[in-house]
Amino acid sequence: MDVSNGATQSLAAPLADGTGALAAVLFPIAALAVVGLLIGGFLLGKRKKDTELPPPLPDEQPSRPEERTHIDRSDPHSTGRFPEDGHSLSPYELNDHGNEPIPPDTDPPRS
Repeated sequence: MDVSNGATQSLAAPLADGTGALAAVLFPIAALAVVGLLIGGFLLGKRKKDTELPPPLPDEQPSRPEERTHIDRSDPHSTGRFPEDGHSLSPYELNDHGNEPIPPDTDPPRS
């Protein structure tokens, strides 16, 4: 009995030999597994988000400090040399600025 009806590339012929049957069964199983993993990840993320504390209300926000708390520090890569007249340096005026070695730490050794 000819199940292909003359067409050699129809779906019935590979399914009859058994090679396409395995792929036809494994593909939906793999697709369902991926969908299940995605749904599970979404549910776990939602459960974790539900256990977090809610964001603070506007009156519970921390207040700003009265004085400045930022501490300015000098960059160890910079020598602090700037043009006296206030103009910005062009690339050809930089020379080795920024390629200087970092000076060693002046902190006393820990004992």
